[in-house]
Amino acid sequence: METVEYILDENHVATVYLNRPPYNPLNTQLYQELANLFEELEKDPLVRAIIITGKGDRAFAAGADINEMMNLNGAEMLEMSRVSRAAYDKVEAINKPVIAAVNGLALGGGCELALACDFRICSSNTKFGLPEINLGIIPGGGGTQRLPRLIGHSKAKELLYFGEMIDSERAVEVGLVNKSVELEDLLTEATNWAEKLAGKPSIAMQMLKKSINQGTSVDLKSGLDLEAACFGNAFASEDRKEGMQSFVDKRKPQFTGR
Repeated sequence: METVEYILDENHVATVYLNRPPYNPLNTQLYQELANLFEELEKDPLVRAIIITGKGDRAFAAGADINEMMNLNGAEMLEMSRVSRAAYDKVEAINKPVIAAVNGLALGGGCELALACDFRICSSNTKFGLPEINLGIIPGGGGTQRLPRLIGHSKAKELLYFGEMIDSERAVEVGLVNKSVELEDLLTEATNWAEKLAGKPSIAMQMLKKSINQGTSVDLKSGLDLEAACFGNAFASEDRKEGMQSFVDKRKPQFTGR
């Protein structure tokens, strides 16, 4: 891989870097490599939590690679959209928790990539934005769908219609990010979160993520049915037995991922 790389630590946390500094623009190659990497991470039992961040301190990802996009015809643009959507969907659907550690600019497709993650922690120098309207287009990587579901229609329309950037303080205020920290503390904080998540029982975590992600996009009865099925799967795990027994024994559980 040329445009993404990752490190797996001893605590089962994989840190994925977007590797096109200084601004990490998102092109077709990066989208394809990111999707392929997440396929590998999903299958790797040693990986229990994932962090995505950008190389350097200027940008998480400053958007799609306009130099690539402006030379594409309609059919080629549709193919790029297909590849990018597959990457965003894979990040969102992977059966492990994903944290976006957002540094610097997160614009357009970069903001959309952060939206596909379970959590977003940003540095105080971060600027978020979906400026596509100013280019005569609209977001094509989930911005019009994931953002309203996250922060509500009115606030999402404010960001989407005006196409203006917001700072980290405003991002926390509207609920776009979970937490803002200083740049030098960003990866430390994201790693702390990831290590806590990696220590949770894997099957229960998978079922929890599936129940939330899939259940909130259907009617209530269907969502409750899905929750019941996921609950059953988690209850049948060995980790459920260990979790309950450790509670009775008043000791720390030793989860095995089974």
